[in-house]
Amino acid sequence: MLKLGLTGGIACGKSVVAAMLRELGFPVLDADALAHRLMEPGQPAHDAVLREFGAGIADAGGRIDRARLGALVFGNRERLERLNAIVHPRVAEAMQRQFAEWERGGQAVVFVEAALIVEAGFERQLDGVLVAWCRPEQQMERLLARGLSEEEARRRIASQMPIEEKLRHATETIDCSGTMEQTRSQVEALAAQLRPHESHS
Repeated sequence: MLKLGLTGGIACGKSVVAAMLRELGFPVLDADALAHRLMEPGQPAHDAVLREFGAGIADAGGRIDRARLGALVFGNRERLERLNAIVHPRVAEAMQRQFAEWERGGQAVVFVEAALIVEAGFERQLDGVLVAWCRPEQQMERLLARGLSEEEARRRIASQMPIEEKLRHATETIDCSGTMEQTRSQVEALAAQLRPHESHS
């Protein structure tokens, strides 16, 4: 089974590409949503995160308030690293379980969508990485359109690995700076390249 990662800078079109891959019939695991699930009460990362950052980040029902947690770790490298050290290994484990399930189900090509594939070291468990990218000014426009202030948008972009660096890790790239149709035709071309794997499985 071919295991591919899908990543990209914030507002670069990663989610759009993921949706297109799903429409084309490829299973796509959303690792960021998985990380959030693992912090729910009763899930593996919940207690460890509370122990590390204090009960003050939980609401009355014991659920971790992601905004409070985000305020603590955002822009604080050391705290962010401590959070990632709790969450990433558990995401990697859950990812492996999902892979095993897909493999048993006869899937030939699967994707993991994550903002931090390279940073979290997930790429070591994958056969290749697809990077969605667009021009920095488009990233900015898209974030402003989502309601972020310019300063906040700059901070978000700066907090991520620069896209040039991500592109160096890419085995495939999708240029999301054009129209939706142009993005779709690249995704379809990639899908056509991957289909032969499906017939061999």
